[in-house]
Amino acid sequence: MIIAAIDIGSNAARLLINEVKPSNGKTEFTKLNLLRIPLRLGFDVFSNGEIGAERKQMVINTMKIFSQLMAMYKVDHYRACATSAMRDARNGQEIIDIVKEQADINIEIISGDEEATLIYENHVAEGLDKDFAYLYVDVGGGSTELTFYENNKMKYEHSFNIGTIRLLNGLVTAEMWDEMHNEIKDKIKSKKPVVAIGSGGNINKIFSLSKTKDGKPMPVSVIKKYLKEMQNLSIEERMHRYQFREDRADVIVPALQIFNNVMSWAEIKHIYVPKISVADGLVKSIYYNLKKKKSI
Repeated sequence: MIIAAIDIGSNAARLLINEVKPSNGKTEFTKLNLLRIPLRLGFDVFSNGEIGAERKQMVINTMKIFSQLMAMYKVDHYRACATSAMRDARNGQEIIDIVKEQADINIEIISGDEEATLIYENHVAEGLDKDFAYLYVDVGGGSTELTFYENNKMKYEHSFNIGTIRLLNGLVTAEMWDEMHNEIKDKIKSKKPVVAIGSGGNINKIFSLSKTKDGKPMPVSVIKKYLKEMQNLSIEERMHRYQFREDRADVIVPALQIFNNVMSWAEIKHIYVPKISVADGLVKSIYYNLKKKKSI
């Protein structure tokens, strides 16, 4: 079975196509293609309240390409979800209607809490040491999703309108930081040590730079180190020193600020970075929902 997931975020849109098949009593998810387009919708929406004409056309063109790719791979099932920027855009529904008409893709605008649930759908914590509790931290352009997992159960999930593009545009207030701080102090509690599970392109870049071995946790001190280094560099200097694209070089510092604050407030010393995303969670949720309905 071929399943596709489309994640339209505030910084980029992604199409993930997986082949899914049972193998020795387990389910294998094999990536066939992953395409990322830096639409950067948040730069329009968080400043002006709507997606401008140029980026609107970029969304439509991107969805046409995604539709053609899904046809080429003979995708059996898909789901397309839009997150923070499209939630806030005055013309979000208008664009969704045009995409349906011109690309035949149904886009759903999902809540921040559902976004957090989709990250949790990757079920990474189940395969880790049961002597710890785990905090999933997904940092995007428009929002940060936190999901707390302990004793094989999800205990807490919440979406905060604190994201990299909002930070770059000066749209995160002291009150918003206070809300996140107070929620973490109030809800992220355990008799077990808490370890983070990080997702998003920025933390993946830092994990790669850190040379931490796959499957091993990265010390939070690494985040502090790169934050200190990078915040003193211009975007051009970050691009040159770390071989970043421009659309990574500008958002990585605010991403590190968010991760650093969350880790500090939750008193977390290590973070796993297993290369999971909303798109991965979408593929898994599509498959398991089909399985529950016994249509596969």
